[in-house]
Amino acid sequence: MSIASRERAALADLLVELGPDAPTLCEGWDTRDLAAHLAVRERRPDATPGVAVPALAGWTERVQAGYAERPYDELVELVRTGPGRLSAFALPGMDKFFNTTEYVVHHEDVRRAQAGWVRRELPHAVQDALWRAVRTRAPLAFRSTGTGVVLRRSDAARSSVVAAKGEPVATVSGEPLELLLYTFGRREHAVVEVSGPPAARAALAATSLDV
Repeated sequence: MSIASRERAALADLLVELGPDAPTLCEGWDTRDLAAHLAVRERRPDATPGVAVPALAGWTERVQAGYAERPYDELVELVRTGPGRLSAFALPGMDKFFNTTEYVVHHEDVRRAQAGWVRRELPHAVQDALWRAVRTRAPLAFRSTGTGVVLRRSDAARSSVVAAKGEPVATVSGEPLELLLYTFGRREHAVVEVSGPPAARAALAATSLDV
């Protein structure tokens, strides 16, 4: 199974376990809302643009609200089974390139919103894949920081990437999963260490990481 497939299955299992009213890290969304978002994303291409285009957000919200009214077990099954044959997400390669980070991040959105959550030990190959995703996303995520930013793996690989050029430099260190969550705006819930001069750290803290 691909990383995306494993994360999808694990997330669906967790959604069943927690029920429709459990909290998530997505502001304003409980588990029902998150499940509705994932189902709409893969099954309603007419509503997908509203995720990124504010002018179309109203339609996306209405479609998602309609999905959220479905029976919860039906909604989770839509998440578990994934896109239909005619969905763009069913095309070869789409699962790897568009669903890996989506399902890893949202799985953690549910896990880390629960009391007593613990960090997962992911295989090295999975961490490597997430590190590639971090490297790809970093320049966009930190484009408006106004200071230098370096992301550094804290595991055995010990590699780093310049996310934003400039001086002074703030360095964010952590495992690839944690850095991925940080670049997706979950900085308060990512287990990372931020170092560097106070001015650099302040500029980084003030930066919105919404893409």
